[in-house]
Amino acid sequence: MYLIVTRSFPPEIGGMQNLMWGLTNEISKNYMIKVFADYHENYRVFDEQVSFSIERVGGIKLLRKYRKAQLIHEFIKQNKVEGIMADHWKSLELIKTNKKKICLIHSKEINHDKRSNLNKRVLDVLNNVEVVVANSKYTKNLAIQCGVDESRVVVINPGVDTAQVLDKKSLNKVESLLKYKSPRLITISRYDKRKNHEKIIMALRNLKQIYPQIVYICVGYGDEEKNIKKLVEELDLVEQVMFFKDISNELKNSLLAKSNVFVMPSIIYKKSVEGFGIAYIEAAQHAIPSIGGIDGGAADAINHGKTGLICDGNDLDSVYSSINLMLENKKYLEYGKAAKENSVKFKWNKIIEEYKKIF
Repeated sequence: MYLIVTRSFPPEIGGMQNLMWGLTNEISKNYMIKVFADYHENYRVFDEQVSFSIERVGGIKLLRKYRKAQLIHEFIKQNKVEGIMADHWKSLELIKTNKKKICLIHSKEINHDKRSNLNKRVLDVLNNVEVVVANSKYTKNLAIQCGVDESRVVVINPGVDTAQVLDKKSLNKVESLLKYKSPRLITISRYDKRKNHEKIIMALRNLKQIYPQIVYICVGYGDEEKNIKKLVEELDLVEQVMFFKDISNELKNSLLAKSNVFVMPSIIYKKSVEGFGIAYIEAAQHAIPSIGGIDGGAADAINHGKTGLICDGNDLDSVYSSINLMLENKKYLEYGKAAKENSVKFKWNKIIEEYKKIF
């Protein structure tokens, strides 16, 4: 039996929650598992529908961490446990056992100054586990720079579930919303500085001179929403930018499927960096190529010059040129076809084979 220890798990919504659900669900098809997850108010309905045991731990954040560790120690004493896999170094910080330990790393959470208190805490955990799973080559290199023992680190990219067939009504609804707007750019993400909506919007000002009917679709929410909308107004791009939030997955995926290019040229902002970018793969499943940033792990998800383009997100000319290159002669059709073919290798039933090697 393997224990999965996680702070992020459905029914809570988010990228980490999706990752841990996909991975846990696939592992459960191959091994007996038990999940220790944080309490969520709507957990009962969700937990009753899964095929494995989930123990929820509630209480205030600090005490919850100690309580979860105590429950795990008690469970290990009473059951035959082969190993523990955790979503985050903090999930393993209080767990003291000689059982095999595997810890996932994503980038931002390990990106602390060397010899700082947080860096020491990270290394105390990661240099005492058997395997550290980095989500990209970038994250592996970052971990090594931070002091993690290189021999412990392996790269396993996140997986995706097979894209669902979209309802024709939803696709038709999107087509009527967009009317004759073309070409179509889209970003699905939080409105964070790191995601770099600002540079895309600035590039759009020049692109609309070449493509008068161009549209940029923004799906998400976040701290930068007001600033992004203000910039759109200042640059007189209200007709070219459409905002969506709190929409269904069906509508979100239909907007994606009806777009031409997924654009997210992420940058490093303070300590925040794009470790991988599963959104690029989700776009690829719909034959939508991506433009990602040179900072972070996008290069693991995008094959530059084949399934999309990697640009310097800090350089407006680079962002503009990459979008323009993709739109010229509808190059996105060729890239999109290759992206869809490439996305197959990121399906969970393929990715799990890499995890089997370390279990």
